[in-house]
Amino acid sequence: MKTDRAYLRYIRYTVQWGILLFLIYAGYRFYSFVEYFLGQGEAHSGNAIPGGRMPSIEGFLPIGALMSFKLWLTEGIFDSMHPAALVIFAAALLSAVLLKKGFCGWICPVGALSEAVWKLGRRLLGKNFVVPRYADYSLRSLKYILLAFFMFVVVVKMPSPAIMRFIEGDYYKIADVKMLFFFTKMTVTTAVSLSLLFIFSLLYKNFWCRYLCPYGALLGLAGFLSPLKIKRNDKVCIHCGQCTKNCPSQLRVEELGIVRSPECTGCLTCVSRCPAKGALDVSLAGRKTVNPVVFACLIVALFFGCIGIAKTANHWHSAVTYEEYQRIVPQAEHLDHPQ
Repeated sequence: MKTDRAYLRYIRYTVQWGILLFLIYAGYRFYSFVEYFLGQGEAHSGNAIPGGRMPSIEGFLPIGALMSFKLWLTEGIFDSMHPAALVIFAAALLSAVLLKKGFCGWICPVGALSEAVWKLGRRLLGKNFVVPRYADYSLRSLKYILLAFFMFVVVVKMPSPAIMRFIEGDYYKIADVKMLFFFTKMTVTTAVSLSLLFIFSLLYKNFWCRYLCPYGALLGLAGFLSPLKIKRNDKVCIHCGQCTKNCPSQLRVEELGIVRSPECTGCLTCVSRCPAKGALDVSLAGRKTVNPVVFACLIVALFFGCIGIAKTANHWHSAVTYEEYQRIVPQAEHLDHPQ
């Protein structure tokens, strides 16, 4: 069923896939950049990072970003090795506090891929499967357990001086290269794990996001603070069930007054599918209605605005030099995580 708000989905798809395609391009350039140093090419002198490396790829270093975030808050030291990782992490966290879990629903490239895979599964199999409620609750707890583990290890147990030493070490300087090797030089265990994840993602909606992503768990909890939430007007609602049926997070939107769940990604799929005008809207503090297009624009503007501020403040490009990449990258495969 198409409604006058169906355009919301197409706006979201455009934003998500635009970001995903850009990151694929950035990943290709980074791959070429690393291959240059693996080939023992003659690196140019100077402190400038080669044009082939785009800082955006640091978004795939969330654990390093969490360490850098703690160091920034406790010591006022902004990570210069992978500053873009910290900027992206902070921007996602800020967007969750102000705009629900909008990063997951509108920005995250993994979320875009996850959605594409379950839609492919539905096309191939005619449907997606649903985990029984008792098992669903247990499985959803996994991402919170993973989040608690990382928060305990990094935030509670790891002192700031130890984080500083780690950030200045060779291992972290090429953490982006190690992440690249995770995909380009897969072990059998990695290949099997990713294959299983793909299969489960075909069968179940947003399997990774729903059950395993600690990043999403953190943003979901931060989203409780957001003054913006989806609100249902029961007087206007015609109880067609479209919102519940189409919710990617499998929330029973039709039965709720205000959607407060940490699983809500703010994707506005329920709003775009609702055929009853005024039945579902984005609400500010449960009182004032906010145009959903304005909500979407705020998410995009806030996220990229943070990046723009970081660039202006010279907190976007890495300080790792050509010479350091030339020295460290050839031994990257044999460089172990410091104890």
